[in-house]
Amino acid sequence: MKILIVGGVAGGATAAARARRISETADITIVERGPYVSYANCGLPYYISRDIQKRSKLLLQTPEGFDSRYGVKVLVETEAIEIDRAGKRVRVKGPEGESWLEYDSLILAQGGTPLMPRLPGLDAANVFRLWTVPDMDAIHEFVEARKPATAVIAGGGFIGLEMAEAFSKRGIATTVVELLPRLMSVMDPEFGGMIAACLESNGVRVLTGVGLGAVHASGEVELSDGSRLPGAMVLVSVGVRPELGLARKAGLAIGESGGLRVDDFMRTSDPHIWAAGDMVEVLQSVSGRKVRIPLAGPANRQGRIAASNALGIAMKYSGALGSSVVKVFDSTAASTGLTETAAREAGFDVGAAVVAKDHHAGYYPGGKELVLKILYDRKSARLLGAQAFGKEGVEKRIDSLAVALHGMMTLHDLAEIDLSYAPPYSSANDPINVAAFVGLNDISGFSPLVTVPEVQRLLGGAGKDQSPLLLDVRNLNEYDTSHIKDALNIPVDELRFRLTEVPKGGLLIVYCRSGFRAHLALRILKQNGWADVRNMTGGYITARAHGGFDIVES
Repeated sequence: MKILIVGGVAGGATAAARARRISETADITIVERGPYVSYANCGLPYYISRDIQKRSKLLLQTPEGFDSRYGVKVLVETEAIEIDRAGKRVRVKGPEGESWLEYDSLILAQGGTPLMPRLPGLDAANVFRLWTVPDMDAIHEFVEARKPATAVIAGGGFIGLEMAEAFSKRGIATTVVELLPRLMSVMDPEFGGMIAACLESNGVRVLTGVGLGAVHASGEVELSDGSRLPGAMVLVSVGVRPELGLARKAGLAIGESGGLRVDDFMRTSDPHIWAAGDMVEVLQSVSGRKVRIPLAGPANRQGRIAASNALGIAMKYSGALGSSVVKVFDSTAASTGLTETAAREAGFDVGAAVVAKDHHAGYYPGGKELVLKILYDRKSARLLGAQAFGKEGVEKRIDSLAVALHGMMTLHDLAEIDLSYAPPYSSANDPINVAAFVGLNDISGFSPLVTVPEVQRLLGGAGKDQSPLLLDVRNLNEYDTSHIKDALNIPVDELRFRLTEVPKGGLLIVYCRSGFRAHLALRILKQNGWADVRNMTGGYITARAHGGFDIVES
């Protein structure tokens, strides 16, 4: 049995190791275009930041190591250039020229290729991308030799954020430029705002809504609006496209999302060819839609499943949630499942609950605030997605909610789930429990919620006389420091004695800093005759982070 694998990182390397564990007699060969196989590409930014000191730590296997441990032949610096599907062979070009390699089962794991816009100056020696070990080496050597004072990063996704921290740790004044209105577009807008604020508090400049225009030999970067920035070095990280040249040439079916089409067994439109990793489209397991999810975790699991099926062991892939996490200096942002926008596009009746709580019991020293957002279907109470930002405990909550999503749990389940508790680790009601309480109060009508984008639509969709009234129930000093324009301020502790100051008859939207005091105020109002009252979920924290409001500063 001849197993040929094209691509030796993540999915490809995992497929090779799995194939050997299944069959000791199979003839297994990996073809890898680059000089390295099975390296930790997610760790590359941390070598540049010097959090990882030893380069060798990133090289998980070598061709010689694969051969000695697994009996797998690895051909590095060898490119697959043609698939002869009828003859079941692949033409490759390596250091010794071209040759044909035969296969009984072929696994494609070619990943993706970073996008490089066609702009003036992007071929300069001070312009980089970060995708491979040689890319990492080039950046590290440039920083060591040139000691650049400034850097511009084009792109505010995972790599852009990680490299902003890496450059900052190397003493480089860094600016992140993002063409979209916010950073980290795979999360909802308020989390992009929180991430931007974190970067700026750590000395990184953030510019959104503007893109890269050109790189000049003078050491300046021109932006799409014509402005210029100092940029002794430039990193371009504006997206990744799936590597589909070989598959297209061979006539394999491409999916609607732009990735290689595979079935539940990771089999392509050719019965003898499987695929895994960033190049394929998969099922988004909450929405049921076909999407691309270019993440290392799914790629590794897909490689394992592809190898199993290629060797006759039937194994289905049920899809991916897209769970992800990124370190931003001393903070963490993470998400799983659908965003609010994606959930609406998938046709759900979307509810959103945002809570801000210390990551452990408030009376125990060292608590750090955690902002957690859960999305749910208002008809079924089914969990649809979750996002979080904070300094501690973020990934713990998101991983727990990823398990809940996989099990198709509801808010009722999350409200009752028995999570571990001791004061140094959590509260008696964990933020997950509390978010579920908030969501259930919304669904039942006990304490209806309204999201920040919905508030903005309501404020902008009618004349002044028909706009909802905003009631700010924070303390006077909080209100005086900063508030949404035209909001009426009555602190929650005074509300019972000042009800005559609150107009009746229209929609009343209550907010506080994070949502709890607004919930208390809403219950007071509803029990005193106010019919249409809603709590702006996530409160002023979320409104400021989201942006788009007319804010009055003291």
